[in-house]
Amino acid sequence: MDPTRTTARDIRRRNRSTLLSTLFFQAPLSRLELSQVTGLSAATVSNVTAELVEERLVVEAGLVESDGGRPRVLLRVDPGYGHVIGIDVGETGVRAELFDLAMRCLATVEEPLSSARPQANTVATQVAAGIREVLAAAGVGHDSVLGVGIGVPGMVEQGPPVLVHAPTIGWSAADLPGLLRKHGVRLPLFVENGAKTQGQAEMWFGAGRGARHAVIALVGSGVGAAVVTDGAVYRGANSSAGEWGHTTLVYGGRACRCGSRGCLEAYVGAEGILDRYRQATGGRAVAGTDEVASIEALIAAADRSKRAARLLEETAAYLGAGIANLINLFNPERVVLGGWAGLALGTRLLPQIRAAAKAQALAYPYGQAAIELAQLGPDAVAFGAATLPVAALLTGDTDPRQSRRAARTRRVARTA
Repeated sequence: MDPTRTTARDIRRRNRSTLLSTLFFQAPLSRLELSQVTGLSAATVSNVTAELVEERLVVEAGLVESDGGRPRVLLRVDPGYGHVIGIDVGETGVRAELFDLAMRCLATVEEPLSSARPQANTVATQVAAGIREVLAAAGVGHDSVLGVGIGVPGMVEQGPPVLVHAPTIGWSAADLPGLLRKHGVRLPLFVENGAKTQGQAEMWFGAGRGARHAVIALVGSGVGAAVVTDGAVYRGANSSAGEWGHTTLVYGGRACRCGSRGCLEAYVGAEGILDRYRQATGGRAVAGTDEVASIEALIAAADRSKRAARLLEETAAYLGAGIANLINLFNPERVVLGGWAGLALGTRLLPQIRAAAKAQALAYPYGQAAIELAQLGPDAVAFGAATLPVAALLTGDTDPRQSRRAARTRRVARTA
């Protein structure tokens, strides 16, 4: 059999995905509008939407007047069909958020990490607790959850098993899903690099929306990027593409947490910025109880301190040079600067960052690229992680929960 031959099931899955995705992003729409937007025939739209309504995935959302005929029924994805959980395993804490299918946040919990290099099992314990807490806070049962998306600060080897390689926090081939199973988590799990989950969030609902070629940059304690080419996130041969923070900015330069020297992260990541300030002041640290507070204090101090102002100018130049490299390499329509530190720096320094990027990038690709701030705020990693199970629902022909139920049935059968 020709492996490239399109089957009737392939066509059905593609049509279902097209209509469901259109309703998710553009609803409410009538069946006529769905046909016009997607290019599918009226008969196909009618048949597929009838199935989606029968599954209670799609519901009616009112009526709209038609030209001379009966009012048309509007459709939308039912926000209450299921729930999704997004987890941000950051370098300073774990954040868990629960959403309905309208992507409204229903509950949030956040807990700091006890160490800068936490054991994977310790993080799994906190993630499992966060899942339980957001479900309890919203009064939502496990059976309503389509899945849990988890954004992590490292490279994700999409197994099986799914393994996390995060040298900056001391992880090498950590089986995070396996550890979560040991902690009693039985929900479908989707693990991805945190910059990529932020990237998906910004592409779906934020500053990247409408672009086909974009780079979403995450600057926090560490630095990463999601590269979007022709609407899809580029992952590379082993899902490690996007480690922008570990591209070399200064050969033989400052030591980086990854073990190399001269990485971009060592100059523009929050930890690197604060360490550069300590070196410039002979060991004097910036005020603040954590990195977030310290970066805020440093930015505020720039109005009265020439040393702080000069350090921020240098940081804008380094960040602009890093963005210029992205523009030269990937020719994006849009570069979106996000992450909590990226937003803090960009709010004050975006004109300087753009000027530095312009000075370092090739003129033609720079002229085609807009450099903008992310729109979804510092919790975009968790929000984006929650979109991972939604994407599985939109692109698949089954509910992600069905595979979990099937696996449970097989386990019961084996033990009977």
